[in-house]
Amino acid sequence: MPFETAVTEPIDFSNVQIEPLFEDYVDFETFSKSDFRVVKVLACEAVPKSKKLLKFTLNDGTSSQRVILSGIHEYYEPEELVGKTCVAITNLPPRKMMGIDSEGMLISATHSENGAEKLHLLMLDPHIPAGAKLY
Repeated sequence: MPFETAVTEPIDFSNVQIEPLFEDYVDFETFSKSDFRVVKVLACEAVPKSKKLLKFTLNDGTSSQRVILSGIHEYYEPEELVGKTCVAITNLPPRKMMGIDSEGMLISATHSENGAEKLHLLMLDPHIPAGAKLY
């Protein structure tokens, strides 16, 4: 079967503003303490009584499921995220939000476009297994 390439429309980035890069360096030892892992979204639901929070149930490659809350409901509906392959930092201390322990942070990209904030949850190739470490 021949390799097929997807035809994509050009993207206009002329009205996009991004935050400047940090000027301070972080040493490699500090950076290497962050545990970035590939996670698979098993379930996603809106958190009751919250306009922003989504509750993700994730496969992080271990024998137990991980719960992470993320304030991205303005940008995504829960059902469109089930089955996606994402990136999370997994060694942050649990943080209670709306009475639920969030066990990490999902990684997103943000920018402004025509004065409006935009957010894109980082999604990876689905062939990467849950638990794969990112360097």
